Amino acid sequence: MTPRATFLALSALIGASFARDVPQNVKDLYNSIKSQGQCSNVLQGGFYALEDGSNDFTYCGDRLESHGIIYEQGTGGALSDMDIDCDGVQGSPADDGRCGNSGDTQSVTSFSDTVRGYNKGVRDLDANIHPYVVFGNVGSNPGYTNFNPQDHGIEPLSLIAVVCGDQLVYGIWGDENGDDGPKAVIGEASISLATACFGKGITGNNGHEETDVLYIAFQGQDAVPGADGAKWDAANFEEFEASIESLGDSLASFRVIHDVKIGDVVVNDLTDAIAELRDAEGAYVEGVVQSRVYYL
Repeated sequence: MTPRATFLALSALIGASFARDVPQNVKDLYNSIKSQGQCSNVLQGGFYALEDGSNDFTYCGDRLESHGIIYEQGTGGALSDMDIDCDGVQGSPADDGRCGNSGDTQSVTSFSDTVRGYNKGVRDLDANIHPYVVFGNVGSNPGYTNFNPQDHGIEPLSLIAVVCGDQLVYGIWGDENGDDGPKAVIGEASISLATACFGKGITGNNGHEETDVLYIAFQGQDAVPGADGAKWDAANFEEFEASIESLGDSLASFRVIHDVKIGDVVVNDLTDAIAELRDAEGAYVEGVVQSRVYYL
């Protein structure tokens, strides 16, 4: 076996350790979104998961206020699919040739300037190493539907949690959907992320067409690993994934929000609720508190 073949075989074995079970709170979120059927707070609609399908897919903000997340959702319980992106650095030692049959590979990703500015010796993302998600749509062709996640607090190169193939994989927001195709599509990830989800049968033009993938994008700077919070110069997917695991675990852990109702007054924090139970003199008064707990 050649050194390159040995490296790839070992990488495949090591990769199994990143097949995380989906935590119960994330399962509950996934099932809740699917059972809801479709998005109520549509941030932007009119997208396609499949170019020969319907354009009823959206960027959804139903849990933007309560959870600080955005995700993609269709109708009838559909979520998103996973097309394959091979953009960025080409021909690295991590490239096993499966991107070779991609028909729309570009040598640059959306945030290459930021990656290069981290000064880690990396000029851009490598789809064979960095598990990135293609999120947002930007184009100038007539009739093309645009959506910029930054308008809703999602930061470039921030962590995105992906529920796929009954497992949880952590990625980053690394690229955007362009108008190089005839329609505005959603649901795409780098080949390294897709391989972690669905195995080595994934290639540059063979992705996952079932609309059962949930991409969870998190608001705020806390979701950005930054220059020193990830191993941008990793040699393979496993090395990079390990470097963002603790951040992913933190973001995907339980976030408990108490939606408290006192009479007709709704407050969003238990501390506020206690304050509402004081009278003008600062003494506690009796009240009926109804509390619901949301998870992510």
